[in-house]
Amino acid sequence: MTDLSKIRGFLFDLDGVLYVGDRVIEGVREALDILRRHYPCRFITNTSTKSLESLHGKLSAMGFSVAREEIISAPQAVILYLKSQGTPVCHLLLADDVRRDFSCFPQSDSRAEFVVVGDIGERWNYSVLNRAFRLLFEGADLLAVHKNRFWQTEEGLNLDIGAFVAALEYASARNARVFGKPSPDFFRMALEDLGLQPGQVAIVGDDIDSDIGGGQQVGLMGILVRTGKYRESYVRASKIRPDLMIDSFRDLPRVLGLS
Repeated sequence: MTDLSKIRGFLFDLDGVLYVGDRVIEGVREALDILRRHYPCRFITNTSTKSLESLHGKLSAMGFSVAREEIISAPQAVILYLKSQGTPVCHLLLADDVRRDFSCFPQSDSRAEFVVVGDIGERWNYSVLNRAFRLLFEGADLLAVHKNRFWQTEEGLNLDIGAFVAALEYASARNARVFGKPSPDFFRMALEDLGLQPGQVAIVGDDIDSDIGGGQQVGLMGILVRTGKYRESYVRASKIRPDLMIDSFRDLPRVLGLS
């Protein structure tokens, strides 16, 4: 039996845990309200299609009482890194909404110090990849918002940007610096914001690789939910073992003895 008595705070994934697409998962709003009365929380996401402002707006519109400062997104981690490099010229493969958060950096399609890869949806094509490849071949560094394999939509599983990142790495012989989950630095950023030690925090997610594996490698407890991208066959084949599995986020208060 997993001992939850040492847990003092939580990190929650968003898509697949609280909602799928634009649909709130049944019972999670009520469960989150209960949990927030007892534990500090941060909401960590690899979502690379929405700015921080849009993410906050979406959660608010769905009825979640989450402060903007409680959301830690992978694109924001990239921005912090780029700022540490001064004002580098960037080639951005990002959704228009997220690009606004990167407006403080000069941008170019022909000369760049960094190629930043996020999600551009249906705009992926050979020409886009080839342009990025040439910049990398000429010396630009590759930054990936994350490297997820797939994600859950209302229509089913979709290929995620990890496949495009891997293609650019292979062709250019340059390794990407990855910022979102499962990057240890990303989890440490969230822990620092919470002000807690790894052994005091649990990550709740639907991704056995980036959520559970990423959290466990820095010492967090990993709680896997059977919603979102969860697939039993994929989890069974993984070498990663969650500390706890629950059917849905809505079950967490009961497991913690709060309801």
